[in-house]
Amino acid sequence: MRSHLLNDTTAEHYRRSVTEGVERVAAKLAATERPFTGVTVDALAPRIDEIDLDRPLHDTAAVLDELEDVYLRDAIYFHHPRYLAHLNCPVVIPAVLGEAVLSAVNSSLDTWDQSAGGTLIERKLIDWTAGRIGLGPAADGVFTSGGTQSNLQALLLAREEAKTDDLAKLRVFASEVSHFSVKKSAKLLGLGQDAVVPIPVDHDKRMQTVALARELERCARDGLVPMAVVATAGTTDFGSIDPLPEIAELCEQFDTWLHVDAAYGCGLLASLKYRDRLNGIEHADSVTVDYHKSFFQPVSSSAVLVRDAATLRHATYHAEYLNPRRMVQERIPNQVDKSLQTTRRFDALKLWMTLRVMGADGIGQLFDEVCDLAREGWELLAADPRFDVVVAPALSTLVFRYVPAAVTDPAEIDRANLHARKALFASGDAVVAGTKVAGRHYLKFTLLNPETTPADIAAVLDLIAGHAEQYLGESLDRAS
Repeated sequence: MRSHLLNDTTAEHYRRSVTEGVERVAAKLAATERPFTGVTVDALAPRIDEIDLDRPLHDTAAVLDELEDVYLRDAIYFHHPRYLAHLNCPVVIPAVLGEAVLSAVNSSLDTWDQSAGGTLIERKLIDWTAGRIGLGPAADGVFTSGGTQSNLQALLLAREEAKTDDLAKLRVFASEVSHFSVKKSAKLLGLGQDAVVPIPVDHDKRMQTVALARELERCARDGLVPMAVVATAGTTDFGSIDPLPEIAELCEQFDTWLHVDAAYGCGLLASLKYRDRLNGIEHADSVTVDYHKSFFQPVSSSAVLVRDAATLRHATYHAEYLNPRRMVQERIPNQVDKSLQTTRRFDALKLWMTLRVMGADGIGQLFDEVCDLAREGWELLAADPRFDVVVAPALSTLVFRYVPAAVTDPAEIDRANLHARKALFASGDAVVAGTKVAGRHYLKFTLLNPETTPADIAAVLDLIAGHAEQYLGESLDRAS
C-alpha cells in the first residue's frame, strides 16, 4: 500500500495517475454538448448505492471508468455557455494548475512551519486585495472557505468592537435582499435572528438609505446598540449594489461598523470599465470577497479583509503545540492567529497563479464581458412581450418571468414558470435558477461565462417559453 503514498519513490506513479485523470476530464470537457444530462436522483442513486467501498478496484483506470459512470457523465458543467443558474463561474486554467500544485504539496496555512512561502504568498494577496479596495496601510485579512465564513468573521469582529457586553442590545442592519448568512451569523454569534433589522430596498433593489437612517435613529432612541450595517455589493438575487458612499456616511454618523459583502461584486475590483460601481467600499471596516464567484477561481477561494489589522485579535487564540505566544515576539507569521479555521488549504495559490499568468486586467476583462452580456440580455427581455424583467443589471444577473398574454391568474403563471424551470433542467438543454419577488415565482440568469452569447440567451428564453406554453396548454386541457 505504500506505493500509493506520494513521495520521492512514487513520483512517476503520481505523474501517470494524474495525467490519466486529467486526460479523462479534458476529453469530457471537449465532448460536453449540454450543461447537464437531466439524470434524476432516482436513476443515479442506485448506481452509487451498489458500490461496495470495502471492495477496492486496485486499478486507477478501472476507478476512472467507474467515476465516469457515477459522476463525470452526469455532473453539472459550469463551463457550458447555457449554464445560467447560480453564482458558479467557469474557471481559468492557471487557477486549476494552482489547484493541482497545492493539493500535491498539501501545505496547511495555519502556521509558518507548515507552509513557509505559502504564508507570504497569501499575505501578499491580502495586501493586493486591500490595496484594490483602498482600505489603507493598516489593513489586513485572511483567506476563508467562502462568503458565509467571511461574513461570520466580519460580524464577530463587529460584535467584539461594539460598545456593550449586553448581546440583547445589539442590532445588525442589512437590506431585505441581503445574503441569508447575515441572519445565520447573528444566530451563531448569540444574537438571534431578530437582531438583524431588514432595511427596505428601492426599485433597483438597493438599500434605501432614508430607511436605514430612520432605523439607526430608532435604535439609538430605544437604547439599543447599532453593531453593524451590512451593505451588499452584488446581491445574490439581483446583483444590486447598495449606495455605499451614503451608507458609509451614516455609519460614521452613528459610530457603527460598516461591513461590505462584496462576495459577488468583488470582480469589479479588477474591472477596466465598471470599477466606479464600488465607489465607497474604501470606507468599510470589513469586506467579504469571493474570488470563486467573479475572479473565475475554483471553489473555494474567498477572503475577509479589515481596515484595522488590530481587530483581527478577536479571532486569535494561542496553543502551545501550534502557535505559542512567544512566536508573536519572535515575529513568526502564523495565519491561524487571524483565522476562524485551523487547518486550512493553500487556496491563495490559485489566485496567485492567475495573476502571474493573466494579470488583474485579464480577470477584469472577463468580468466586464459578462456585465456587458447582462445588459444585452436585459435589452432582449425588455423588448420581449413574453417576459417581465425586474430590474436592469448592475452586475451580471437577470431576474424575469414568463407572462402569457392569455392567462391572468398569478398562481397559474407561478406554476408555469416553476414547470418551465423544472422541465428545462430535466432536459439538460440549459440550467437556470429561480427566486421569489413580492411573493411570486421568477426565473434567474446568473451570467458568469464570457463564452455565453446573446444568441444563447435568446435560445434559452425560447425554451422557457415553450415549456411554459406546453404546461399552460395541458393545464387548459385538464380544466376542460
